Amino acid sequence: MRLGIRKSFKVLAPGGSLRKRVALSLAVVRLILVPVIFFAVYYLLVVGRIVERIVSFDAPAATLSQQASIEMLEARRAERNYLLLYDTASLQSNRESISKLEQILRAIRQLNAADQPLTDRALEALHQYDQQFQNAVANMQKPGGAPTDRIREVLRAYENDLSGILKGAKNKRRDQLVEELRARIGSFDSQITKTAQEGNPALRQITSDLQTSGQDVLRLTSELEARNWDRIDGDHRRARRLISHSEWALSIVSAITLLVSVWISFVLPQQVVRPLMSLKEAVDHAAAGNYEIEFEIRGEGEVVQLANSIRLLISHVKERYDGTITRQPAT
Repeated sequence: MRLGIRKSFKVLAPGGSLRKRVALSLAVVRLILVPVIFFAVYYLLVVGRIVERIVSFDAPAATLSQQASIEMLEARRAERNYLLLYDTASLQSNRESISKLEQILRAIRQLNAADQPLTDRALEALHQYDQQFQNAVANMQKPGGAPTDRIREVLRAYENDLSGILKGAKNKRRDQLVEELRARIGSFDSQITKTAQEGNPALRQITSDLQTSGQDVLRLTSELEARNWDRIDGDHRRARRLISHSEWALSIVSAITLLVSVWISFVLPQQVVRPLMSLKEAVDHAAAGNYEIEFEIRGEGEVVQLANSIRLLISHVKERYDGTITRQPAT
């Protein structure tokens, strides 16, 4: 009779069936990817909104503000040409510049509602300048309002100076060129005003008012430009901070996700593999001829059903083996 050593095997299968465990594993794998996807989409949307605001609103408004300053400078140039030379072409040029400037200011107001109070003030100053210039035109059309030869000489010198500035404009930034033009115009104001007043004393107050309102428009358009560039700079800094934060956040979340996924990849398979390894060891033990096997089965699902089937099989084999030994005649 073959002696066997009684051995106990534990088959612990907590949880549900294998199908449920596989489904749970897939769900967990997908779930740990949610934070990575969420943070990536969140930062992408936020940075996208910042870029869209810069491209669609702030940058166009800043560019239009620069154009507004240039148009105002062109209007002032045409104004001086007309007041000094009684040139009808300069009058038409001034009208066109004023019209373009008004369209630009209205376009800036439509781009950003936050600029509406400032654009309204600029439009009000522009309308005041336009009205004052119309008064100057009416005054020039009166008898004795025609310019003198001395004024022509002053204007020629003034235009030559401006031409020299514009010739070197290719080597200068746009904002630098605008500031230089403003400075040159300011330096000529006193000389031009004095010359105009000598030719037509009635223009004294009109010229002073035109200078004041024109400077108000230039100041407001410069403020609009500076405000929009400040917003662009602020949005740029915010976008850089968000990108830096996103790099850190995604790195941390990715590291945590990797650790969790590695841990799950070891824990879940072990819950399935460990009871199967116990069953394999029990079958190997029975195959070696030792049927003294005890099973401690806990849980449910396919693994537990398989363990019960193996226990019954070993029990039947053991009964047949014991019956065969009993029927054998003694020697």
